[in-house]
Amino acid sequence: MEGGALQQLQNVATLPWIKGLAVMPDVHYGKGATVGSVIAMQGAVCPAAVGVDIGCGMSAVKTSLTANDLPGDLSRLRSKIEQAIPVGCGLHREAVDPKRLYQFPTAGWDDFWSRFDGVADAVKFRRERAGQQMGTLGSGNHFVEFCVDTSGSVWLMLHSGSRNIGKELAEHHIGEAQKLPHNQGLVDRDLAVFVADTPQMAAYRHDSSGRRSTPSTTARS
Repeated sequence: MEGGALQQLQNVATLPWIKGLAVMPDVHYGKGATVGSVIAMQGAVCPAAVGVDIGCGMSAVKTSLTANDLPGDLSRLRSKIEQAIPVGCGLHREAVDPKRLYQFPTAGWDDFWSRFDGVADAVKFRRERAGQQMGTLGSGNHFVEFCVDTSGSVWLMLHSGSRNIGKELAEHHIGEAQKLPHNQGLVDRDLAVFVADTPQMAAYRHDSSGRRSTPSTTARS
């Protein structure tokens, strides 16, 4: 393990709200807390430990195709995927209309976007750009690929992220947490936390999940 990552784990262990710390095989140096660790806290949450990739996840969907349906040269298929899905810093010219997508569950779509007006002012102005980034891939370790399982069935696998919105939200809330009195004197200021039963915790949970939580809710990360 790199020395910087080990020091971050030791720093996390000094937090008064810590209840448990587990280290994963892929652990490496991060912002305040390592990437590849699970941090259990009672009555508090550390935005830096949650990370910037809010909503990052993976999905695998089995298609009706088999390996025999695929052409010998997959370069054309790859080109089609790249044409349809912007990668890196790319985004769609216009926001994606989910009603145009086959069998896309559109229920709740309007309600989802209506809640965007309630996020922190530091990110609220990104509404139009966020709409154009829906259905895009991003960069880093995000990917979309066709896979073949042992039975010959073809799967579509996707690893997506929150794009720049998640990064900007995290940086905003980390900055807000660093201003709070209980976070002064921490061994690493990036480990600043929000505590339960406070407006700051409620605001962070709202911006992270899209729903306003009551200040009386106790959160655990």
